[in-house]
Amino acid sequence: MRRILAIAGLAVPTGFGVVLCEVQGGGGWFAIPIAAFALVGTYAWWSIGRNWRSWGYAERADDLLITHGAFFRRLVVVPYGRMQLVDVEAGPIERMFGLVRVKLHTASAGTDACIEGLTQVDAAALRDRLAALGEARAAGL
Repeated sequence: MRRILAIAGLAVPTGFGVVLCEVQGGGGWFAIPIAAFALVGTYAWWSIGRNWRSWGYAERADDLLITHGAFFRRLVVVPYGRMQLVDVEAGPIERMFGLVRVKLHTASAGTDACIEGLTQVDAAALRDRLAALGEARAAGL
């Protein structure tokens, strides 16, 4: 999904650049925006794939581990007893691709616990498991 959005987002300014080069005099200058599109598009394709592979989560006995970040790795540990709300979200483009994200809300405002790119079935099952574990290990908030 993100790769398609990146390429589509690059295609519009590239097309504008090609038209502008042709209007300004042609002479093969249209190759510059096309080369820039190829270069930036290749980097975007690679970096989006690397970022996608960096996401992961693990359900342990007492907490949930979430890791992400291709260049700067981040590990978030959320104790089940501290979870207040498990939210399943999907924007319009994510729904087109059948993807959702599970967002965990805790008492800490700084907790950025989100698992992206799950299918609706997997997200619903994860939400139910996390909600049950959160209720069973409630920390009396």
